[in-house]
Amino acid sequence: MTLNPSFEQDLLALLPRLRRFAVGLCGNPADGDDLCQMSLERALANRDKWREGTRLDSWMYRIMRNLWIDEGRATTRRRETFVAEDAGFAVGGDGAQESAVELSMVDRAMQQLPADQREAVLLVMVEGYGYREAAGIVGCPVGTLNSRLVRGRDALLTILGENA
Repeated sequence: MTLNPSFEQDLLALLPRLRRFAVGLCGNPADGDDLCQMSLERALANRDKWREGTRLDSWMYRIMRNLWIDEGRATTRRRETFVAEDAGFAVGGDGAQESAVELSMVDRAMQQLPADQREAVLLVMVEGYGYREAAGIVGCPVGTLNSRLVRGRDALLTILGENA
């Protein structure tokens, strides 16, 4: 295996976006950081599978998405055996208290969405991917992604009500 120093540099440049996506998928920063770390580990271990000239960000989002799905399945199996953990939210950040509360409301609303809708909303509305790119990342037709996005956006507006 030949090392490509720009691979690591490109991964580092993607890190803020990957972390944001991971936190959005997981619903809290701690699990998001774990998911982000697992994704980076997998990418580094499989760097020879990434083809130069293709989009590293799309490849990383696919890795992260697959890990998140795997972890969700494992969590479901664990919940069948153990008592559910307390649902706690770590509201914080450096912003004003009002902003933190609003962000927390959006986070909670996002977590109420079905996984496929939450994923579509995160990729298109938060990460700024085009519909075709987002569909490629999740591996579905563009029309399917579009309908997931519309349903997710409508559900968010309903959940958030007049706070939207």
